[in-house]
Amino acid sequence: MSGNPLRHAVTRMHGRDPHEQNRVSSPLELFFDLTFAISFGVAAGLYDQAVSSGHWVTGLISFGFSMFAVIWAWINFSWFASAYDTDDWVFRLVTMVQMFGVLILSMGLGSVFTSIQAGSHVDNRVMVFGYVIMRVALIFQWLRAAKQDPSRRSTCLSYAKYLAIAQLGWILVIILNTSVQLMFAMITPLFILEMLTPVIAERKSRTPWHAHHIAERYALLVIIALGECLVGTTDALRAVVAEDGWSIETMAVGLLGTVLAFTMWWLYFVLPTGTALHHRRNRSFVFGYSHIFVFSSITAVGAGMRIYASYLAGDSPVSKLTVIMSIAIPVAIYTLMLLFLYGYMLKIDTLHLWIAAVCLVVTAGSILLVAVGSPMTLSLAMLAIPPALAIILDERIGHKHRAAALESLARSKTIDHPVD
Repeated sequence: MSGNPLRHAVTRMHGRDPHEQNRVSSPLELFFDLTFAISFGVAAGLYDQAVSSGHWVTGLISFGFSMFAVIWAWINFSWFASAYDTDDWVFRLVTMVQMFGVLILSMGLGSVFTSIQAGSHVDNRVMVFGYVIMRVALIFQWLRAAKQDPSRRSTCLSYAKYLAIAQLGWILVIILNTSVQLMFAMITPLFILEMLTPVIAERKSRTPWHAHHIAERYALLVIIALGECLVGTTDALRAVVAEDGWSIETMAVGLLGTVLAFTMWWLYFVLPTGTALHHRRNRSFVFGYSHIFVFSSITAVGAGMRIYASYLAGDSPVSKLTVIMSIAIPVAIYTLMLLFLYGYMLKIDTLHLWIAAVCLVVTAGSILLVAVGSPMTLSLAMLAIPPALAIILDERIGHKHRAAALESLARSKTIDHPVD
């Protein structure tokens, strides 16, 4: 970063110190994240509309496609910034271009949902155009790093090369007016290439990302996604209350939605991510990629709460079973992904295997209750059991297991892949 904190003169992009003390997210990174909060909200709202109108299959496909594009772009920016954020005026302006791309992508999500729902072709031109803007800006950043950080030039050029190849493919997707089937046949290899790029590029020399900084960046986006759960629930219930007034069910849904979001928040911060990443840097790819499911499931829970509210308002023809499944399944995915991350980053624990089993049983039970005619509020209350149970067990005995695992990491005094 610039030696003078009062101005933002061009600074050599030689790589940040991965052991820098007190490294935290910059104001620019926080501002950047707000654009993704918008994308999460738009995707959740469109998914709600699709499911509430009876198109849950096409809605799910569109939601998955959209969330991957949004989250993947965020992941790539965050890891690059952790390694090479100079906070000079060039870095800031290029980040602004990336933010502009996110907003364009968000504006194009509606066309993706409606065209896939129609089934004739996929109108993803605006969405993919926004995505390409973000990626081209990132290619510029990698080329700049390649020029100014000779020791990692090969790594930076590999990133730029493979990202450029992928963007040529995405531009072809924009040009061609394809059917749903052909579009997914085209984008599948592009997704694979995008996800393989970091793995290929970092084989010889690794970028100097900061473990605790990355942990904080991911945690902040989790909070933003959880905020979408609360905002979506509040906005949707406000419309119900304005139309029909308060009822026991609307109050229960609001309360249970808040409890569910709170337990999901608590559960995420059980894992000491920064320390685990610091000692196990070679596990960063699985850590980073698995969060695609974490962020998507949180956003899907928010969309599910919107669907529930739409059902209460009488604006949705879907069944009670569809409503509760739209919440139960993403809650189960979220809980299972966190248990997986805990075991992968620290230690596989029998306790967590039991929690995973309970999670699956309770999720199935909540869906079965609605299927046999029980109130949906009872099923919604059940869905808070797995994360709440995990929290209670952690407070009673799990923290001891975690302390032992952390002590074992500290005693080893090794890092899987020291920074070059």
